[in-house]
Amino acid sequence: MNKTDRQLAIMLELQRSKVIRAEDLASLYETSVRTIYRDIQALSEMGVPIFGAPGHGYSLMEGYFLPPIGFSAEEAVALLMGADFIEQRLDGDYARVAKAARSKIEAILPETVREESTRVRETMRLLNAGEPRTGLKEKDILGQVRRAILERRKIRFSYKKKTPEADGNRESNREVAPYGLAFAQGNWMLVGHCGLRQDIRHFRLSRMTNLTVLDTPFAMPQGFNLNRYRPQDDRNEHIWIRANPEIADKIAESGNFYIESAEERKDGLWVHFRVRAPEEILPLILSWGGEVEVMEPESLRCRVREEAEKMLKRY
Repeated sequence: MNKTDRQLAIMLELQRSKVIRAEDLASLYETSVRTIYRDIQALSEMGVPIFGAPGHGYSLMEGYFLPPIGFSAEEAVALLMGADFIEQRLDGDYARVAKAARSKIEAILPETVREESTRVRETMRLLNAGEPRTGLKEKDILGQVRRAILERRKIRFSYKKKTPEADGNRESNREVAPYGLAFAQGNWMLVGHCGLRQDIRHFRLSRMTNLTVLDTPFAMPQGFNLNRYRPQDDRNEHIWIRANPEIADKIAESGNFYIESAEERKDGLWVHFRVRAPEEILPLILSWGGEVEVMEPESLRCRVREEAEKMLKRY
């Protein structure tokens, strides 16, 4: 990053942050603290009202804003495609905001940049990773959950798990303190503290019904940050399958979260999975038909055999 770009970036960071230290700016822009001091001095001499408090950091004078900044064609494409994604995946409130933002961005672009960004966008398409767009019902749930998170209010809903519990039931009622939302592998997930399990749990929005936002408030755990949160890995079941090497690409393209490794041996492609319960991966194994064989555990071999016998009876 050259000096001019770095000084503009420092101005933007100061406008975004109330107070920021020179050490943090140096780390952010990968330069020395002495260089940051020189940049701050240069900006002050250009008339930018920057205040420094020893031991605290730098800040901009309240009410000071940078003039509108132009976008390159690549920057415009990034913003416009981001607006497309938000319109496809978020609830109605943000979909409307995304549409309005897209119109405003397109309106302020110089004609040459607008034409170039249009040309670039015509060569790229935002696909949904094999998943349909977020449905209207799921978007409604997303909007309610999002507002409950901001208002720090608990929610109650019915939840249908992918695999049944020990008692055979798949559906249960949950009361949850919602901490945040994550979009993973084409699905919206709620991260929150479950009253039933007395621990942090993850819930797929598409499996939630009868959602109610309660008046019961909750406090976010001190120091909790969704971007830094890492769930405990409880995938303790190991599964080995032997596959026809000709479907190696198909297995790799599945992008399955549970795949640990794949190794081609003399007798075929050996794939190692790590799961919470073997039932989680049963549909995937069945989808590969006779091209794969479960080697371990024996219990899963029996399950596959049972499903194959059921299918044989139907045909």
